[in-house]
Amino acid sequence: MQSLANKPFLSGDFWGGLAAMLVALPAAVAFGVSIYAAIAPGYAALGALAGIVGASVIGLIAALLGGTDRLISAPSAPAAAVLSAFAIGLVEEGMPAGDIVLLLLMLGILAGLFQILLGVIGIGRLIRYIPYPVVSGYLTGVGLIIIGSQIDKLLGAPDGTPWHEALISPWQWNWQAVTIGVATIAAMLLAPRLTQRAPGTILGIVAGIVVYFLLATQDPALLNSADNPLLVGSPGVGGTGYYAAIVTRWRDIGDLRLSQIAALLGSALTLAVLLSIDTLKTCVVLDQMTRSQHNSNRELVAQGVANVAASSVGGMPGSGTMGPTLVNLASGGMTRASSLVEGLSALIFALLLSNFIAWLPVAALAGILIVVGVRMIDREALRFVLSPSTVFDFAVVVTVVVVALRVGLIAASGVGVAMAILLFLREQIGGAVVRRKLYVNQRSSSWHRPEAETRILEEKGNQAVIFELQGSLFFGTTQQLFSELDPELQTRRFIILDFRRVQSVDVTAAHMLCQVRDALTEHGAMLLLSDIRKNLPNGRNLRELLEQTGVTGNAESVRLFGELDSAIEWVEEQMLGQTGQATPVQETPLELMEMEMFQQRKDETLADLEARLKKVTYPAGATVYSRGQEDGAIYLIRRGAVKIFAPLGGGRLRHVASYGRGDFFGGLGFLDGRPRGNDAVTASEAEFFVLTAEQFNLLADEHKRLAIALLTAIARSLAQRLRHADTEIAMLHEY
Repeated sequence: MQSLANKPFLSGDFWGGLAAMLVALPAAVAFGVSIYAAIAPGYAALGALAGIVGASVIGLIAALLGGTDRLISAPSAPAAAVLSAFAIGLVEEGMPAGDIVLLLLMLGILAGLFQILLGVIGIGRLIRYIPYPVVSGYLTGVGLIIIGSQIDKLLGAPDGTPWHEALISPWQWNWQAVTIGVATIAAMLLAPRLTQRAPGTILGIVAGIVVYFLLATQDPALLNSADNPLLVGSPGVGGTGYYAAIVTRWRDIGDLRLSQIAALLGSALTLAVLLSIDTLKTCVVLDQMTRSQHNSNRELVAQGVANVAASSVGGMPGSGTMGPTLVNLASGGMTRASSLVEGLSALIFALLLSNFIAWLPVAALAGILIVVGVRMIDREALRFVLSPSTVFDFAVVVTVVVVALRVGLIAASGVGVAMAILLFLREQIGGAVVRRKLYVNQRSSSWHRPEAETRILEEKGNQAVIFELQGSLFFGTTQQLFSELDPELQTRRFIILDFRRVQSVDVTAAHMLCQVRDALTEHGAMLLLSDIRKNLPNGRNLRELLEQTGVTGNAESVRLFGELDSAIEWVEEQMLGQTGQATPVQETPLELMEMEMFQQRKDETLADLEARLKKVTYPAGATVYSRGQEDGAIYLIRRGAVKIFAPLGGGRLRHVASYGRGDFFGGLGFLDGRPRGNDAVTASEAEFFVLTAEQFNLLADEHKRLAIALLTAIARSLAQRLRHADTEIAMLHEY
């Protein structure tokens, strides 16, 4: 049996979980006190107990059900901010303290249920896409609310004193509380410079307690914890009493009116979203540091169940927390076992040292929360004001912060959603929907045509314009697109719109396409739409939308194509058809003398050449040769067409060229004798003259001039194709 000593991850998980608990538990106590002290000073001890219960229950359940290694879940700053603001609002309305406690528990339960719902319906992935300025403003607002709620406690001012009055009223300060709070803050800030082994939160609490007892040597009254405004005090509930209190609360919750519970839904949804963002943000950071991948929806369900359970037994809700998680990681935590250790050790620590909680100084906890609040303020957002391009983003941050402070977090969440929509619209409207504009004599199809046809297309190619579209076509970008199309409507015979890079199309954009179609129809021009897919990235059926909105109702003025190359090829055929150069529909096999490269050769010479050729016929869709094949032959097309496919990797192929009657393919392999680099597949039934390298060598011995002429014709055609390829490559590099 393998020794446990040979499993270093076990000890790492133990020490990581233990270290995380030493960070999470004091913070949870501080958060609980900040919430319940807002009801009345006598409820601070009950808040400390709620923090302990939350740290234990959430830590255990979230670790068991979640799938993210090393993630530590505990009561968190967003929960403290929302619940504190909620409690303060109820106090101002004059609601009895007992009812406020019930509503706080019910709010935590509803928030957990919302989180479960978000995870089940798959919203977890979407929460991560809330714009950074909105999250920045919200977190900054939460940080400022936390700071404002703790200033009076840090200064020892009378309970309920507004923070701004407490700051400018030094005669109301308790110098003992100020000394304790300042010592706590100093210890937290200096801790990283002094040691990396003990978390700053622990050192801060230790410093606060030490200073408190030093002050007690000068004031013996401080050695009494009963009715001492500087201390949290005893929760006053143990074992049987705690169980009875929970049962009583549930009985009282049953007496709540439905309207009271319904009134909590807005706050509960806000809290659920905040806790979810906090959790997923921590998971994303953890993924980046450990090269792992979390499951957002599973984590939300786990967090929701944990918050429902914690709130049901009198604890406060929480989330995946950054500080304890990073401490766990730095201390050796590797798996979810470290999260279980954190939850169990929090429970054991609370049971063994419950009497110790009564001696926690309120000012020390306030100091810890103020430092946490300051760290939540996103100072990086100040950089947004330095550039005109990000001023609006800075305005979003400021707006969310102001609404959070002046109105409330619920209103701030609504404003944040509205701002997120504005940010999205700004980016969509500000971006160009036309990737590039080309004419058919600049971007020809993959069909390689004879020189005579190529010259005609070069002359007439500006009759057709190609617009490669990108992004979202919706009411915000419709006018931009129309302004790009409008100059071409009266002068071009064909307008091709390529939808390959389009992400979404709405009804407004479809209506604009109807207007474009009608404008073209007035002077006999046509609208061609390429890459019309059944499913766009946003899930909408583009082909169905165009049919429903009437865009494709007139087949004489609108045509749909599967890809841009097919649309360009069709336009080329229309242009060549006007000059009598289009390829005949019914093809007859060409003889050697009819092919352009042999038209100046003598009959007896061609007869010798034909004796060296092999006539073959392939059905439509047949593979003439495949990549890697070594045949070294050149194929002269008597009738039909062939498509060339180049490999893209991963088994994917791309159509890169087409050759028709009178042309040839396979020239590179014929010249260099190397294996084929692509696939040749017949587009229709086709007949070929096939000349192998061996037969060519025999021919060259007998007819050197013919061999030279053949090589010259092949080289000339390949050079023409290379020039064409160079032009298109240069245009691609331009964009």
